Amino acid sequence: MIHSLAAAMSNQLQNTSSLSTADTWNLLDVRNSSPVRTAELRPLSVSPWDIALCVTGTLISCENAIVIAILFYTPTLRAPMFILIGSLAFADLLAGLSLILNFVFIYMLNSEFVTLISVGLLIAAFSASVLNILAITVDRYLSLYNALTYHTERMVTFTYVMVVLIWLVCIILGLLPVLGWNCLRDEASCSICRPVTKNNAVVLAVTFLLVFALMMQLYLQICKIAFRHAQQIAVQHQFMAISTTKGVSTLSVILCTFAACWMPFAMYSIVADSSYPMIYTYATVLPATCNSVINPIIYAYRNPDIQKSLWLACCGCVPSNFSLRPRTSSDV
Repeated sequence: MIHSLAAAMSNQLQNTSSLSTADTWNLLDVRNSSPVRTAELRPLSVSPWDIALCVTGTLISCENAIVIAILFYTPTLRAPMFILIGSLAFADLLAGLSLILNFVFIYMLNSEFVTLISVGLLIAAFSASVLNILAITVDRYLSLYNALTYHTERMVTFTYVMVVLIWLVCIILGLLPVLGWNCLRDEASCSICRPVTKNNAVVLAVTFLLVFALMMQLYLQICKIAFRHAQQIAVQHQFMAISTTKGVSTLSVILCTFAACWMPFAMYSIVADSSYPMIYTYATVLPATCNSVINPIIYAYRNPDIQKSLWLACCGCVPSNFSLRPRTSSDV
């Protein structure tokens, strides 16, 4: 996906940098009388947008690798919530590594097969990231709706099944470009993300909008249940009421961040095609990738259990002012 954007952008930069030797020497004669080789002043054809995406991919990889390591080496973090957080962290880690590999593929291994592999990895990784966020929303809805049965083995099984289905769907989506669902033989049918076709890009964008609509519906249901719980227990258990209200506020931040990152790219994918300026595509892709930077902060590093494990891993102790309260079904 992002491979195609960078390839087109790089071609534009190469075209603008193709000055003749004579023109370059004339420019040097005006600006500087000292003899300087033309090649030394020739602009590099590396797009700054590609550099920004590669740096973003590196940051994503580092953040989520830490989350995965904490979850893997902490046996107590095996609840359904942490299974989904781990799946989301793995999806974002794969997305970060794909952005780095995409940068390498663009400038070192530029070929049709490598393009399809790069696009497939990006589609699979970011699709898994979006679907895992939906799964976490479903999990939090169930933790409120079925609070009494949430911590049973049945819920753990349901969570594993949900994660497996998510990754099967995303792997299939990632294989589609390699299996022939691309526009390499018909450039006119390309979307803003070559070699993804316009029709496929629209389907993915509409699917994202449906996922977001479902998340909004679940969010409204969570608000109703949470505030009903808060009213019922506000007198006897003020702490629980505060926790419920805080959880709803957190979920609001989650959904707003998710929409702000992904909505521009989804809407632009629907209305635009390959004839639109590449700068607009980059400007919508970069915020979408930043969602994977924010996810570990929202879902993992704010969690008190993960914070405790991180403190133990880094300094072997827990601060004296750190309080790990018991988690409730209304926690978000």
